Amino acid sequence: MPTGVALRDAREQLFDAAERILLRDGPSALTSRAVTTEAGCAKGVLHRHFADFDAFLAELVLDRVARVGAQADALRARAGTGTVVDNLTGALTELFGSVAVAVVGLVTSRDELRARLRAARPTGVPVLTEAAGMIAAYLTAERDLGRVAADADVDTLAPTLIGAAHLLFADRKGTPPDDAAVRKVTAAVVAGVVRERRS
Repeated sequence: MPTGVALRDAREQLFDAAERILLRDGPSALTSRAVTTEAGCAKGVLHRHFADFDAFLAELVLDRVARVGAQADALRARAGTGTVVDNLTGALTELFGSVAVAVVGLVTSRDELRARLRAARPTGVPVLTEAAGMIAAYLTAERDLGRVAADADVDTLAPTLIGAAHLLFADRKGTPPDDAAVRKVTAAVVAGVVRERRS
């Protein structure tokens, strides 16, 4: 492997390589050698930027968690537009159609990674916790606009939606669910609280 390959943003290239491996081969295939090979760089590049491989994995997870924050802002901005079910379906498909399911598998399969993440985030499962927060914030915004019932328990609905969607997308080897399947589950979960008129 050439050692003189220049990486513009080594961290991001290594993260992207790890994401490709996670999506293609699953958490068990994720090693420092696999990541650097996928990124097309020498193994030492990873260790120049991270104390060890678990530190790299922790930073990868935290980086992907930060991306949920950006998605949350975009979803909250859609409150009052389109339909609640369409907005939720799109957000869940975007979230779980990405690397989120694989990251959850990675976190649950590596004890040292979980320990490091607990130091930074003492509660919840990374990505899923942030995703539930994203959905709760959106549903709260829709409730404030009157499109979701005033007495809707958004703090229960949000993790229910995340759990149901996670189950739809969890089979990494299978075909991802189509929009109709995600929409059906979403509509079933929020059916009792959505107050928008049908057009």
